[in-house]
Amino acid sequence: MPISFTRYTLVTDHVDTTKLFTKSGVFSTTIEEVNMYRVYDIKIYQGLFQKMFGVGTITLYSNDVTSPLTEILNVKNPYKVRNMLAEEIEKAREVKNVRVGEIY
Repeated sequence: MPISFTRYTLVTDHVDTTKLFTKSGVFSTTIEEVNMYRVYDIKIYQGLFQKMFGVGTITLYSNDVTSPLTEILNVKNPYKVRNMLAEEIEKAREVKNVRVGEIY
Protein backbone atom coordinates (compact mmCIF):
# COMPACT_ATOMS: atom_id res chain seq x y z
CA MET A 1 0.00 0.00 0.00
CA PRO A 2 1.26 3.53 -0.66
CA ILE A 3 2.75 5.61 2.13
CA SER A 4 0.19 7.93 3.68
CA PHE A 5 0.89 11.27 5.29
CA THR A 6 -2.41 11.16 7.16
CA ARG A 7 -2.70 10.33 10.85
CA TYR A 8 -5.92 9.50 12.68
CA THR A 9 -6.19 9.98 16.44
CA LEU A 10 -9.11 9.21 18.75
CA VAL A 11 -8.98 11.45 21.83
CA THR A 12 -11.16 11.55 24.95
CA ASP A 13 -10.76 14.72 26.99
CA HIS A 14 -11.32 15.35 30.70
CA VAL A 15 -15.10 15.76 30.30
CA ASP A 16 -15.45 12.47 28.36
CA THR A 17 -15.91 14.10 24.96
CA THR A 18 -14.47 11.79 22.31
CA LYS A 19 -13.16 13.31 19.08
CA LEU A 20 -11.54 11.89 15.96
CA PHE A 21 -8.67 14.03 14.67
CA THR A 22 -7.44 13.70 11.09
CA LYS A 23 -4.03 15.27 10.48
CA SER A 24 -2.82 15.32 6.88
CA GLY A 25 -0.05 16.92 4.88
CA VAL A 26 3.71 17.10 4.75
CA PHE A 27 4.69 20.69 4.03
CA SER A 28 1.38 22.22 5.07
CA THR A 29 -0.80 20.50 7.63
CA THR A 30 -4.56 20.28 7.89
CA ILE A 31 -6.20 19.06 11.09
CA GLU A 32 -9.89 18.15 11.04
CA GLU A 33 -11.88 17.05 14.08
CA VAL A 34 -15.21 15.28 14.36
CA ASN A 35 -17.11 14.85 17.62
CA MET A 36 -17.98 11.18 17.87
CA TYR A 37 -21.49 11.84 19.16
CA ARG A 38 -22.26 13.54 15.82
CA VAL A 39 -21.55 10.40 13.75
CA TYR A 40 -24.75 8.71 12.61
CA ASP A 41 -23.53 6.04 10.18
CA ILE A 42 -20.43 3.98 9.37
CA LYS A 43 -19.53 2.25 6.09
CA ILE A 44 -16.68 -0.15 5.28
CA TYR A 45 -15.36 -0.57 1.74
CA GLN A 46 -12.81 -3.15 0.61
CA GLY A 47 -11.65 -3.30 -2.98
CA LEU A 48 -9.88 -6.36 -4.37
CA PHE A 49 -6.36 -5.19 -3.50
CA GLN A 50 -7.49 -3.98 -0.08
CA LYS A 51 -8.88 -7.46 0.62
CA MET A 52 -5.60 -9.02 -0.49
CA PHE A 53 -3.66 -6.85 1.97
CA GLY A 54 -6.25 -7.12 4.80
CA VAL A 55 -7.10 -3.41 4.86
CA GLY A 56 -10.20 -1.35 4.13
CA THR A 57 -11.64 2.16 4.05
CA ILE A 58 -14.00 3.23 6.84
CA THR A 59 -16.34 6.11 6.08
CA LEU A 60 -18.00 8.04 8.91
CA TYR A 61 -21.12 10.04 8.11
CA SER A 62 -21.83 12.83 10.56
CA ASN A 63 -23.88 15.97 10.89
CA ASP A 64 -20.70 18.01 11.32
CA VAL A 65 -20.81 21.18 9.21
CA THR A 66 -17.19 21.21 8.01
CA SER A 67 -16.74 17.48 7.43
CA PRO A 68 -19.98 15.52 7.02
CA LEU A 69 -17.96 12.70 5.45
CA THR A 70 -14.73 11.43 7.02
CA GLU A 71 -12.79 8.64 5.32
CA ILE A 72 -10.20 6.60 7.20
CA LEU A 73 -8.16 5.07 4.40
CA ASN A 74 -6.43 1.68 4.30
CA VAL A 75 -7.10 0.65 7.90
CA LYS A 76 -5.71 -2.69 9.00
CA ASN A 77 -8.48 -4.96 10.38
CA PRO A 78 -11.29 -2.62 9.29
CA TYR A 79 -14.10 -4.63 10.92
CA LYS A 80 -12.36 -4.61 14.29
CA VAL A 81 -11.73 -0.85 14.02
CA ARG A 82 -15.34 -0.27 12.93
CA ASN A 83 -16.60 -2.07 16.05
CA MET A 84 -14.26 -0.03 18.24
CA LEU A 85 -15.49 3.21 16.66
CA ALA A 86 -19.15 2.14 17.06
CA GLU A 87 -18.56 1.53 20.78
CA GLU A 88 -16.93 4.95 21.16
CA ILE A 89 -19.83 6.59 19.32
CA GLU A 90 -22.37 4.97 21.65
CA LYS A 91 -20.37 6.00 24.74
CA ALA A 92 -20.12 9.59 23.47
CA ARG A 93 -23.88 9.70 22.82
CA GLU A 94 -24.58 8.40 26.33
CA VAL A 95 -22.39 11.07 27.91
CA LYS A 96 -23.98 13.87 25.85
CA ASN A 97 -27.53 12.43 26.07
CA VAL A 98 -27.81 12.55 22.28
CA ARG A 99 -30.23 10.38 20.32
CA VAL A 100 -30.17 9.83 16.60
CA GLY A 101 -33.64 9.41 15.16
CA GLU A 102 -34.68 8.21 11.76
CA ILE A 103 -37.46 9.86 9.82
CA TYR A 104 -39.46 7.86 7.30
